[in-house]
Amino acid sequence: MGNPVAENLPPIVARVDVCSLSDVLTARQKGRDLARVLGFSATDQTMIVTAISELARNIVRYAGYGELQLSVQRNQSLSALVVIASDKGPGIPNVSKAMQDGFSTSGKLGLGLPGVRRLMDDFQIESTVDKGTVVTAKKWRRTG
Repeated sequence: MGNPVAENLPPIVARVDVCSLSDVLTARQKGRDLARVLGFSATDQTMIVTAISELARNIVRYAGYGELQLSVQRNQSLSALVVIASDKGPGIPNVSKAMQDGFSTSGKLGLGLPGVRRLMDDFQIESTVDKGTVVTAKKWRRTG
């Protein structure tokens, strides 16, 4: 028997417009709330919130404006919290280079996107120069 609250969630649970650091905090809280409802452990909740923070901060830092969507995906005996971060910013000229630890265009540590990939179970990035970037990250948990 699964979590009855989680089983009745709509596909897209939350959408946050991201253009400031206060929006990053809103996205984090919505992610934590959803992770808790879905029954993720405290450790997994922290990993999800950290990934959301990094993705939302990247939107603010590089694109100025974008959107973060939180949804639920079910697959047999598994449920995933799905995070989709999208923007219409400058895009990433070299995605493979951006996914390397230590690479940074901002002068920061360069752990962002590779860190998100490590924190989450599934990770996909699509980026086109001058059109924007979409990152999809999923954290799975066994249900029932």
